[in-house]
Amino acid sequence: MTDLEFDVLDELYFVCSYSQLKAAVEVQDEDLKNVLIELYSKKWISCYSDVDQEIDESKVDLENECDTYLYLATKKGLFKHNS
Repeated sequence: MTDLEFDVLDELYFVCSYSQLKAAVEVQDEDLKNVLIELYSKKWISCYSDVDQEIDESKVDLENECDTYLYLATKKGLFKHNS
């Protein structure tokens, strides 16, 4: 796990918007987008359209929509974060 992956997961114990996440980890958009894509591919995070509405995996488009989603660490992601 990279330092940035760790820092992002550290913020995702609760649902968090892209802008909140960007402010918390203090990285450029491209770096944040890349780490979110990586974490999602590992199934360490989930994407939400609203605090209680997870987006179906087939509809997630992080390449083009990452700044519109809300994020939450998955059980698998939390386990990796705490290992």
